[in-house]
Amino acid sequence: MRTTVLAVAMVMACLAAAHEDVRPQRDFNLQRFAGRWYRVGLAYASEKFAPFRDKLKASMGVVTALPDGNVNLTMYDATPLGCLVKVYHYQKTNVPGQFTYFSTRHNLVKDMTVVETNYTDYALVVKHKVFNREYTQVALYGRSTAVRTSVLDRFRSFALSQGFPRDSILTPPPAENCPPSESGL
Repeated sequence: MRTTVLAVAMVMACLAAAHEDVRPQRDFNLQRFAGRWYRVGLAYASEKFAPFRDKLKASMGVVTALPDGNVNLTMYDATPLGCLVKVYHYQKTNVPGQFTYFSTRHNLVKDMTVVETNYTDYALVVKHKVFNREYTQVALYGRSTAVRTSVLDRFRSFALSQGFPRDSILTPPPAENCPPSESGL
């Protein structure tokens, strides 16, 4: 038991230290970042999430840049209950590529940073929050449901550098009919 507690503490310390090194994409351009993205990779080490890892599907989101520099993100997630739609409102910060948003699920403000993107193929995004303990998540987004092997390797390498164990780094299969094909998206 003591060994497990020590191991968890070490991972959390690594994640906390790694988060301090997270920097947004240099010269981030929100207009170029806007549009359709698929979450094709996820690194998340939460024990509560572990039982759901094999059920995860690649979700789709639409990023809409607002005139004031804020962002709306409409996410389509395939679940056992069907295709669920969630809208997130991201507030710009004084650093381009970094945003905050209010999580109704956790009733607190979280950070989101676009760490790296080429705008046309992929984006690496880090979400971070602190409550009870520190939580970090790394996501790989692609403009399509398939990304190059070199991009997947970059995502895995980045997640490992942030302290995530290999078994918490996922590349879920595409969701079927989510959003529904008749939605026009």
